[in-house]
Amino acid sequence: IRSEVVDRVYKEYMGDAESPAQVRDGLLDAMGDVYFVISAVEVARHHRDAGNPVYFYEFQHRPSSVEGVVPEFVKADHGAEIAFVFGKPFLAGDV
Repeated sequence: IRSEVVDRVYKEYMGDAESPAQVRDGLLDAMGDVYFVISAVEVARHHRDAGNPVYFYEFQHRPSSVEGVVPEFVKADHGAEIAFVFGKPFLAGDV
């Protein structure tokens, strides 16, 4: 059964990859799902089951401040939305 799971995961994230960049992107998507999405969905379900409203979002805007700092394939890192939600002073240590 383990090889079936590996095969399904590979096909889902990298099955149609035709270049090393597509393999990289598929692997990054898989890792993001494992480290962030799966646990976030689980927590959201617990809150929903407790009768609370749950809202889910995915932030993908590439901040202009990362130009020349991170590779072009990186859109938004974990926590990148903080500057957009709270404003730049929050990141500059002014708060």
